[in-house]
Amino acid sequence: MSVVPFAQRPQGDVICLFDVDGTLTPARRTASPEILEVLKAVRQKAVIGFVGGSDLPKITEQLAVHGQDIRDDFDFCFAENGLTAIRLGQDLESQSFIKFLGEDNYKRLVKFVLHYIADMDIPIKRGTFMEFRNGMVNISPIGRNASVKERDEFEQYDKIHKVRAAFVEILKKEFADLGLTYSIGGQISFDVFPQGWDKTYALRHVEKEGFKTIHFFGDKTYVGGNDYEIYEDSRTIGHPVQSPADTIRILKEIFQV
Repeated sequence: MSVVPFAQRPQGDVICLFDVDGTLTPARRTASPEILEVLKAVRQKAVIGFVGGSDLPKITEQLAVHGQDIRDDFDFCFAENGLTAIRLGQDLESQSFIKFLGEDNYKRLVKFVLHYIADMDIPIKRGTFMEFRNGMVNISPIGRNASVKERDEFEQYDKIHKVRAAFVEILKKEFADLGLTYSIGGQISFDVFPQGWDKTYALRHVEKEGFKTIHFFGDKTYVGGNDYEIYEDSRTIGHPVQSPADTIRILKEIFQV
């Protein structure tokens, strides 16, 4: 598929970066035909990219609803906060959490987390409580194998009991020596990664392009949310959204699509 070069687009010096869960899709579900059409229309005018915390296969499940290659649908693909980075279908340099931390420290973290979750008293537990990714680990008290209904129920439970927030505070104290950041996102989990490896990591790839304006759209833009750092960054114009419908509305206002 031939892609119009950035310089030939009417607003080729403008880029829109999007969080995935809660911004382009309902949490861990697939994108609607409407938002995909709006993104396609925006791409005719400006440059678009996603910045997700999940790995590329998971994001592909959500955005490639017709089985297409999402590398063809976005100018930039930033999975795992940009640790996995793709520009116009070509891989950019990637980083590794395990290389940064070292095997011994990683084992120390795993041991502590699994012991803590084993002793945690919450209504249900399922499976995959800790998921290793290229640039981070994702920790879920309920487990990533929870059903959609169970995820929704845990999200409501966590709003009241602050299970994830309490877990994060304990890890901050226990592993203060490792230079880690903790970021609560989605419904059931939080991410752990080296300081500076939040979603602003993706901006180092974008900055090289010399864009005049960088828009960022996200639903977890509050302190501790996984969109907070990039939303607050001086290089971006941040747009807080509550749902994909909000994202569509704002894009239509900005780009008249």
